[in-house]
Amino acid sequence: MDDPLARNRLDEEESPYLRQHADNPVHWQPWDEAALAAARERDRPIFLSVGYSACHWCHVMAEESFEDEAVAAVLNDYFVPIKVDREERPDLDRVYQTICQRVTGGGGWPLSVWLTPEGEPFYVGTYFPKREGDRRGNAPGFLDVCESFAQAWERDREEIENRASQWTDALRDQLETTGKSTSGGAPDAGMGGVGGESADSDADAAPFGAEILGSVAKSALRATDREHGGFGSGGPKFPQPWRIDALLRAYARSGTEEARSAATQTLDAMAAGGVYDHVGGGFHRYATDREWTVPHFEKMLYDNAEIPRVYLSAYQLTGKDAYATIARETFDFLEREFRHAEGGFFSTLDARSEGEEGKFYVWTPAKVEAAVDDELTAGIAMERFGITEGGNFEGSTVLAVQRSIPDLAAEYDRPESEIIAHLDDARAALFEARSERVRPARDEKILASWNGLAIGSLARGGLILGDDHYTDLAADALDFVREHLWDPEKTRLARRYKDGDVKGQGYLDDYAFLARGAFDLHQATGDVAHLAFAVDLARAIVEAFYDADSGTFYLTPADGESLVTCPQDLRDQTTPASAGVAASLLFDLDAFAPEAGLAAAVGDVVDTHRDTIRGRPLEHVSLALAADKRARGGTEVVIAASGVGEASAGLPEAFRSSLASTYLPDGIVAPRPATDDGLAEWLDLLSLDAAPPIWKGRTERDGEPTVYVCEDRVCSPPAHDLAEAFGWFDDGQASDVGAGTDADGS
Repeated sequence: MDDPLARNRLDEEESPYLRQHADNPVHWQPWDEAALAAARERDRPIFLSVGYSACHWCHVMAEESFEDEAVAAVLNDYFVPIKVDREERPDLDRVYQTICQRVTGGGGWPLSVWLTPEGEPFYVGTYFPKREGDRRGNAPGFLDVCESFAQAWERDREEIENRASQWTDALRDQLETTGKSTSGGAPDAGMGGVGGESADSDADAAPFGAEILGSVAKSALRATDREHGGFGSGGPKFPQPWRIDALLRAYARSGTEEARSAATQTLDAMAAGGVYDHVGGGFHRYATDREWTVPHFEKMLYDNAEIPRVYLSAYQLTGKDAYATIARETFDFLEREFRHAEGGFFSTLDARSEGEEGKFYVWTPAKVEAAVDDELTAGIAMERFGITEGGNFEGSTVLAVQRSIPDLAAEYDRPESEIIAHLDDARAALFEARSERVRPARDEKILASWNGLAIGSLARGGLILGDDHYTDLAADALDFVREHLWDPEKTRLARRYKDGDVKGQGYLDDYAFLARGAFDLHQATGDVAHLAFAVDLARAIVEAFYDADSGTFYLTPADGESLVTCPQDLRDQTTPASAGVAASLLFDLDAFAPEAGLAAAVGDVVDTHRDTIRGRPLEHVSLALAADKRARGGTEVVIAASGVGEASAGLPEAFRSSLASTYLPDGIVAPRPATDDGLAEWLDLLSLDAAPPIWKGRTERDGEPTVYVCEDRVCSPPAHDLAEAFGWFDDGQASDVGAGTDADGS
């Protein structure tokens, strides 16, 4: 058998990130049994490098160190060098990123980890220059570190192994243990709360979560930059849409103007700043500065799926057309730049083109004047977006709004409508000119999880913006993922598709995000096939990721690869925490599959982690919102109508329009056929013997589409107008009529 360490094996991989390193002189290995066995057999430490294809500093470290023959010689002779695409292996990234954050106080990519042959970490960092002092701060040189550990592995082996053992114990304590008692039941299950509830509270006290949204909002307000929007007093600044979502929810529930102001200030700042692409739409990864002006230029599918979702919510709450425009332009960007011809969505666009970060996106006055024929139009655009000779980024300008439309109208003595027309013309001309530039590389992996985020956002966009094209895009993407990544016989999901190659087990985020997307699509279209798929995924989550003994969801399936620890995904980071998304989703889907134990699992998980949520609510927004939903319940909007779910009909138009403008952050839209006979086919698809309470007895009345609205077991009478049904609650006419029964007793 060939020696796996004798050559660079990344040419065997489909990951674009791994392929980028296939020509390095380093004998890179993928994370597989051949490489791990070689490390154990030869008793060599592992050097693990984790990154992704669009990562700027990953490219820098590759050019400085991994393409260097001297570095390669040390890595090849003394280590087993392994490259991992963090987008393919979120479990490995989560484990070793956690120890990096714990030891160094920070994290990021490239992630550099030195491991024992058994995978236990003993040294960690992110980017290293080749030699100390070559670049930033006091970072040690990468070659220096490698040479030091090559010697220390022989000379100070016991010290290294002791450190590795201590770090691994710390990892297991942080990522794996939950604190749930082995006798069953989460500690203080169902008894906790916010603001002083104790373990010996009255047995009838509200379950934990009833006040948690207020705690999240207060924490978010404390962290808000009141001058520039966003969270934190300096840079870098990340969008963190789940925090904005929590502020919008808090405003809608309590009318707290401060929460609304903080949320909209951040949305306005992001939309005006350079983190938003004013020429082509879509958002860059994050801003390097407090003012949102200069971004790190990579574009990620997950950002451009999750961010428009919160702009849509703000549009519903405020009616501000600019928020709808941002969502629409971002969706159009996704379709144009990220969509596979058959429907799925690719993963990332690189930060660099022609070896320079941001080159595709930046402008000078001369380039604007060359692209825009009309001198007046060019001048207005340059003033609007702050394009100057000096620029704001390495001699060029990242476009960011510097002048308002009213200011420009006053300066040029023209009506605002004319200024807007000039800006539209300028943007179109800049877009056309930019299309001739060398484009950033695209990572064409199709990931189940990130596609789930895009599917859900597009489905909501189609409903709220009244544009079926977006729901069609969502349906095409879901069909693609189901065809290529879902095994209906085993009811299991794979993680990644690339050019016909399918790789990797699905993780919790794959199941949870995709199920949420499918459920969102069902709510927007009424297609029961999407609901059935969401329920299948929910059942699989309970079977494969829920551990009743520990009272938690794990990131990896029970039959997955064994790592040094079994990680949980509880904190919102680059994407919302999959445990939180799963908990919220399962609570919703329990209404359609009450026999599956979905709500019981949610209650267990929320109670297990209540101290974590309560102690650091701003780091655990997704879990906190799940706790809030479990404690308070949600709103059910049942729509019974002929043709529901059929391609030619969908939801009744009058109800679609009402739902588009109605903010229901915890609402479940539950379409169903007009009659119980029509419902029977749906029950077969859902593997149900009888109608669940949410649909039971709620048929069409008077031959017209009929809506039933319920909040916490309190239901309106059947109505033919959504506003009328909600108004019934506002008028104080509601009564507790029990699940599955409408208010007139029929």
